[in-house]
Amino acid sequence: MEIIARMNVGGPATQVSGLLEGLDTKEFDHRLYTGYVDGHEGDHLRLHDVEARVHRVPGLGRSVRPGDDYRALFRLIGIMRSFRPHIVHTRTTKAGALGRLAAHLAGVDSARVHVFHGHLLHGYFSPVKRELYVRSERLLASMSDRLVTVGSRVRDELLQARIGRPSQYVVIPPGVRLGPVPDRQAARATLGLPPDAPVVAYVGRLTQVKRPDRFLAVARLVAGNIPGCHFVVCGGGDLERRVAQGVEPVRDSFHLLGWRKDVETVYAAADVVLLTSDNEGTPLTLVEAGMAGTPVVSTRVGSVAEIVREGHTGLLSTTDPGELAAHTIRLLSDPDLARRMGESARDWTRDEFGVERLVSDTENLYRSLCGTSGRRLAVKESSR
Repeated sequence: MEIIARMNVGGPATQVSGLLEGLDTKEFDHRLYTGYVDGHEGDHLRLHDVEARVHRVPGLGRSVRPGDDYRALFRLIGIMRSFRPHIVHTRTTKAGALGRLAAHLAGVDSARVHVFHGHLLHGYFSPVKRELYVRSERLLASMSDRLVTVGSRVRDELLQARIGRPSQYVVIPPGVRLGPVPDRQAARATLGLPPDAPVVAYVGRLTQVKRPDRFLAVARLVAGNIPGCHFVVCGGGDLERRVAQGVEPVRDSFHLLGWRKDVETVYAAADVVLLTSDNEGTPLTLVEAGMAGTPVVSTRVGSVAEIVREGHTGLLSTTDPGELAAHTIRLLSDPDLARRMGESARDWTRDEFGVERLVSDTENLYRSLCGTSGRRLAVKESSR
């Protein structure tokens, strides 16, 4: 029983979809329970046409509303008592809390797994809310059998915050399957981009932690050094209107695409993919760009360095717009270097971050928890 607050466009939804498609249905009866996506967010389920395979839980969306949350909690308890899952697998903060609490209250002998997709200890909460988050996750960790992180650094920071025990943690990096990558000219024709202009792309949510404002600042610096450069923004979010206002003075060189299903077209059209976040887990944008053979420039945050091999598949930077711009200009000015990095990125990401590896790792985790009895064998043995 997999539980996630909402399937908005982003890393968690991509991972869940990979498991929905890839898990061995003869061995695993895998069911997804989720709420609804907020209006300003892209809906992964609609974008990829997998709505029919989902069980909806009213109140399980992103927003915290006590009435809705209680209804969602008791709905989950009822589902668990009916379905009687061997494993309850939760993702995202709210679903992780409600799902693990429901499993605790339902009286069903289920192994409990929770996934931390990002570095939520930095950039998301005020100091007071961060302290509340840490305290609640410590309590919820005591109700969990396994805590999964998408990168080693995510795990290490959670342990430093005294969330869970080392023996509870499993690192399962993300897995991605990118669609067929078109050639550069076809991709640019599809997006209405000039065939020969330098192109820099941003792919992701337009929200504060991703710092689209920093992307705009870097773009202005790059444009001042690389005449005729074009900038593509693929994504949406609560800062979408502000981004549109920010590009207005140089509108002819910016292309605001909104959410697109064919992100491989965006990567194929770009010479460089730029990530400007204050905080990340293991961002799928960088994995997908690598699979498309496009070099990246990124802030050195979270577990980014576990995806980007510095100097080989891309360039890493501080959060300073000037340094990010300098790296971007370097790649745009040296096509041979960019090509070599793109080729290295393609080989590296396809070997390390394929969806088949994600499915295999997850199946092995499930088997280790269930054993032959289909119950919490591994957990009970490890606690002796």
